[in-house]
Amino acid sequence: MGESAPDDGARPEPGIDDTVPQSARIWNYWLGGKDNYPVDRAAGDQFVSVYPQIVDVARHSRAFLSRAVRYMAGTAGIRQFLDIGTGLPTVDNTHEVAQRAAPDARIVYVDNDPLVLSHARALLTSRPEGTTSYVDADLRDPDRILAEAGRTLDLGRPVGLMLLNILGHIADYDEARSIVRHLVDALPPGSHLAVADGTDVVTGEAFRTAIGLWNQASDTPYHLRTPELIGGYFAGLEVLEPGVVPVSRWRAEPGPFGEPDDVDEFCAVGVKS
Repeated sequence: MGESAPDDGARPEPGIDDTVPQSARIWNYWLGGKDNYPVDRAAGDQFVSVYPQIVDVARHSRAFLSRAVRYMAGTAGIRQFLDIGTGLPTVDNTHEVAQRAAPDARIVYVDNDPLVLSHARALLTSRPEGTTSYVDADLRDPDRILAEAGRTLDLGRPVGLMLLNILGHIADYDEARSIVRHLVDALPPGSHLAVADGTDVVTGEAFRTAIGLWNQASDTPYHLRTPELIGGYFAGLEVLEPGVVPVSRWRAEPGPFGEPDDVDEFCAVGVKS
């Protein structure tokens, strides 16, 4: 993957492999975080050299999370969130956004990366009125996720289910869709689903080439999906306006220079009736 990034002296915590790039740590690097290692920075820099747009994708994806959670906690009145594939703590984590709108919001984070687990304390800084907790589990085990989440959340009341940049790590689309259906079926009417994942309809071969590099270097391969396939996760749900769109376009307010550019990550938010 090219030349290694300089070693800033950071050393891995016990149980963490710093010899193989990991997606949560690379994503953290692109967002300007410090919870990553030289191997992650080298892989991230190599990716950027092939596909510089990935930095915009990462930032727009984070902004979508904020807007979606703000909508759910505010307009939709959701007070419980299940965020699967949390990634490393950074600015405007789900509980921070939700509890600004609703201080009593309860949030469960789910991830299976040892480094995310080691930093989970940063995700547990709930406001006194609310609650946050962390579950060490794999997306492929939805029953365990639901059982553990049920210790913090009341699964008889509406939940905001967040699946951002995680379903692409499931190689088989039918399996990914089945996992989503399993999770949504366990939640009551009024629950919301937010999904975002990578596509190749904006930049085409450039992104496919970069993803190929990622998959060669990472132990967590990623699979691009079409917007139509992303829309398939919402079968049986009411997809809210503006539908399945680039993360940069989901209810974004125009800036002083007009509408944001499209990026190759599409998203949607749906509600269970």
